[in-house]
This record gives sequence, structure tokens and C-alpha cells, in this order.
Amino acid sequence: MAKKATGQARYWLMKSEPNAYSIDDLAKEKKQTTFWDGVRNYQARNMLRDDIKVGDHVFFYHSNAKPMAIVGTAKVVKSGYADHTAFDKNEKHFDPKSDADNPTWYMVDIQLIQKYETPVTRDELKAEPKLEGMVLLQKGSRLSVQPVTAAEWKIIHKLAGVKP
Repeated sequence: MAKKATGQARYWLMKSEPNAYSIDDLAKEKKQTTFWDGVRNYQARNMLRDDIKVGDHVFFYHSNAKPMAIVGTAKVVKSGYADHTAFDKNEKHFDPKSDADNPTWYMVDIQLIQKYETPVTRDELKAEPKLEGMVLLQKGSRLSVQPVTAAEWKIIHKLAGVKP
């Protein structure tokens, strides 16, 4: 993955099942901010640890939902740090192999920017020819954290009827 130019925000998509954590849950949080925990895929972990930085922008995507859709945007307010849920036996995302002195899993903090009045569904994304290369739409693409290009960011905002 290409490195971020100084001062230049990058764009991401983060998936969450709305019955586990929805954009409405984020909207109810203190300061509309939360940590993005529980990622247990090494490729996605590497993005959280190495690539996603404060000031980057995020699409909030409801997966395993009807319809699956981009439901809003957030911004990264804290870069990658150890996912403390991996160390707590009482947490859903506990990992007995994880070591606090040498963490395996990472997370970032995000803050809500906006909830879309009308979500942009997966079908709408697929129908837009300019999005055919989007990681989300690639066969077998299952990562919960994915890069988004600046062009894709603008196109999706246009589909949502909002300014980027």
C-alpha cells in the first residue's frame, strides 16, 4: 500500500454488522467517538496499525444487513494502538494468545462526521461503473477494513447527495 503524503488524508471503509454496532450506536456515544475494536484479520490489523492515521476519513458500512449499505462517514481521531479487548477474558474479542507487551491486535478511534439521510446500498455501488474497481465490490473481498480511493470517496458522496 502506498504511503500517505504528508498532510494528505486517506480514505477507508469500515464494516460493522448493525446488530453488533451501528452508526446509530456511534451517534449515541459520548462525543460521538468510539474505538474500532475486534478486528482479527492480519491484513486489516496491519492497516489499523500502520496505515490509518489521525485525520483520515472513513465510510461506515453496515454489513450483513438488509440492505448492506454505506450509512455515513467518520474521521480517525486516534491512530493505531493495542486493542485492549484482546487481553480481557470478559470481552467478546478476547484472544488468549495476545500479549500486552507485544500486541497482536490493534484499533483506532473514530468520530462521527455524518449519518446519511439515505444510505448508499451495495446494489447502488455496483450499478455505478466508476466504482467497478472498488475493493468492497471485488469478489471474495471480506476485509472489515478496506482502502478507498479519493475518486471513490467523491463518487459515493455524490450518490449519497452530500458534499465530501
